[in-house]
Amino acid sequence: MRIDIIAVIPELLEGPFSHSILKRANNKGLFEVVVHDLRKFGVGKHNKIDDYQFGGGAGMVMMIEPIEACINELKAERSYDEIIYMTPDGVTYDQGIANELSLKENIIILCGHYKGVDERVREHFITREISIGDFVLSGGELAAALIVDSIGRLLPGVLGDESSALLDSFQDDMLAPPIYTRPSEYKGWEVPPILLSGNDKAIDDWRNDEAYKRTKDRRPDLIDRHG
Repeated sequence: MRIDIIAVIPELLEGPFSHSILKRANNKGLFEVVVHDLRKFGVGKHNKIDDYQFGGGAGMVMMIEPIEACINELKAERSYDEIIYMTPDGVTYDQGIANELSLKENIIILCGHYKGVDERVREHFITREISIGDFVLSGGELAAALIVDSIGRLLPGVLGDESSALLDSFQDDMLAPPIYTRPSEYKGWEVPPILLSGNDKAIDDWRNDEAYKRTKDRRPDLIDRHG
């Protein structure tokens, strides 16, 4: 899988993809993330990428010309399943969307900045608009990093145990159950005996019950979705 990210401040994305799981996935050839500096496609001798908005108003707007040039260059090299725009008024991202995107082959993510992009970009190039929540960031780079991380860990071979991702919170609209590790007793605080029983069926039942209880207590909206 390959994800191309178009960014105004590409330096913000150097850290997230240079460590841990995503770095190992890239080294194994399982997952490729390429960050593109939009200013390289800027207009004129100053590589301009933004301008004042028509009709007046505070804040600059990302211009259509540099964005189209970058997208066209990428599309000349390969076909893309999605061109995603990170924007506060997009569809709120969740695990279901992460699962869906993890099945794609090539994706472009356009990071918003300033007041956003010329609306014609959204009308003619973008296939999906995504928000990570009801708040505003200075730019879409950090939001894009979250999307990439959540997709990457779902790809076969990226995690040491591929079943691990299937047991994450929000898979099947449930929060994950409580988890414990050694020691089994610490300062009088004990691990639930069922987890030490070796009875796989009983442990699975306990985890399912605890996941339901935790979801009902902390995120009842997830349960309400299904009546």
